Amino acid sequence: MPRFSANLSMLFTEVPMLDPTLDRYAAAAAAGFRAVEVQFPYDHPAVDVRARLEAHDLSMVLHNLPAGDWAGGERGIACLPDRVDEFREGVERAIGYARTLGVPQLNCLAGIAPLGADERVLRATLVGNLRYAAAELGKSGLGLLIEPINTFDVPGFFVSRTAQALDILDEVGASNAKVQFDAYHAQRMEGELCGTLSRHLDRIGHVQIADNPGRHEPGTGEINHAFLFQHLDAIGYRGWVGCEYKPATTTAAGLGWMTTLGRLTP
Repeated sequence: MPRFSANLSMLFTEVPMLDPTLDRYAAAAAAGFRAVEVQFPYDHPAVDVRARLEAHDLSMVLHNLPAGDWAGGERGIACLPDRVDEFREGVERAIGYARTLGVPQLNCLAGIAPLGADERVLRATLVGNLRYAAAELGKSGLGLLIEPINTFDVPGFFVSRTAQALDILDEVGASNAKVQFDAYHAQRMEGELCGTLSRHLDRIGHVQIADNPGRHEPGTGEINHAFLFQHLDAIGYRGWVGCEYKPATTTAAGLGWMTTLGRLTP
């Protein structure tokens, strides 16, 4: 069975991210997780986050590069020609957090294509930004990921399919740049989850899960997660599987899937 990390931006949201007596890091550890990931750790000093990781014997395995005004609806800035300086500043900030937190790889969200924008210009901007990020991350021994996002949930997202992400990475030409394969987004856009994983395993740096429809926990929708997990084992995937789903009720109530799929603890 794969190793699961808890995405604390979406799980255990019934408790604060950081609190003097109770926080999501403690909740994840109490539930049996040994690893966590977050979308954006930047609201808290890196040293404070590291203290929580150490206190609960957790590893942080992933976080994103800064992605613009998230609360305002932005979903990344890497493809936007007028935001290159901001993107580069975000790369440096993310590297600082990754060094402090011991995170091995960072995810880049391409962003939403502005209406009427020239796709060739957006792609060239994204490729240039990814080359810059991969080079800067490589100096610290870090990996770079790019994640396809489904355009049902995020209309206009610039990178929405695995093949598209791989084609962009071919042009980037960086050995430390890979795909973040989110099974939920892939199921919505293309299906063929296990076939895609088999064909491109060496170019996939991280896997995330959520069921469809609803983006809830495994077992609530159409994806056969038991088969998916067995397949990941069979093809030799040795990375973490991030639980990036929205619990249908509470996180604790929804963790029963780990027992029903044959694993008592995360």
